[in-house]
Amino acid sequence: IIDGPRRISYRDMFGRCRRAADALRKAGVGSLDTVSVFAPNSVAMLEMHYAAPMAGAVLNAINFRLDAPTVAFILEHAESKVFLFDSELGPVARAALAQVKRPLTVVEAAAPGHTAKGDFVEYEAFLASGDPEGGIDWPEEEWRAISLNYTSGTTGNPKGVVCHHRGAYLNALGQGLEI
Repeated sequence: IIDGPRRISYRDMFGRCRRAADALRKAGVGSLDTVSVFAPNSVAMLEMHYAAPMAGAVLNAINFRLDAPTVAFILEHAESKVFLFDSELGPVARAALAQVKRPLTVVEAAAPGHTAKGDFVEYEAFLASGDPEGGIDWPEEEWRAISLNYTSGTTGNPKGVVCHHRGAYLNALGQGLEI
């Protein structure tokens, strides 16, 4: 995995994802809880695509082009338990958090060339709190939710769509079989 100057092997990524899943569980994330991520394509975003389901949670990847009121709406509507944001998107993330009325665990990932402000736990410190041998919460059945995605809200508030493990698997298979 290449992200700016960083290079991470898939073996190391697997350990980081298990560590992140364990850190999510230690933060109180349980079965079918929502983990929201507000970031461009980055190591943290990629790892959360694996770590959230490994913790039994549902991933909510938020479009990083959205404004603060829309992000706040999604965080509330999705009943997010954890909100991870990229430091590059800090101003919008902080403005959105100011509008959220429930407590959230907030994690800030320092983008290449940026530094975390220090008012929230930093992503690498969050990862360090997890066990790289932490367990994986496998879904009991294939219809269990894996992701929650929102529309851009062009006709009002965004609408959420849930995808299950079976649908994610079939979509991945379909992508590999396209000619």
